[in-house]
Amino acid sequence: MPARSRARRRALEVLFEADLRGMNPLDALAARQQRAEHPLNEYTIRLVEGVHAHRERIDELLSTYSLGWALDRMPAVDRNILRIGTYELLWEDDVPDAVAISEAVALARELSTAESPSFVNGLLARLMELKPTLSR
Repeated sequence: MPARSRARRRALEVLFEADLRGMNPLDALAARQQRAEHPLNEYTIRLVEGVHAHRERIDELLSTYSLGWALDRMPAVDRNILRIGTYELLWEDDVPDAVAISEAVALARELSTAESPSFVNGLLARLMELKPTLSR
């Protein structure tokens, strides 16, 4: 598994844990770093910090464009996959949009329900289309 793919998965684990426990993601990240045998990948840290820094805007976009799905009604894993994907689409200029979407879909395929990959793909593709008009 490529390093960035592993980093995304680790970031998802941290964000998922924080979401389920009602914790600040930075606290969950610090706890994960303390108990890790090896240092966390720099990109894992960047993703968690980036999602945390832009979470209000990310959640606003996901709520606005996820037709028929309230953010709090989404499975927690899907919600956090979408947060990572949205962050990469809008704030990580070195990640091609297609890669951000493909990686998010792969995580959904591996870790969520049968319907999740198409939901994640559709919502992130919509945000990619609207990207030029979305304010960061």
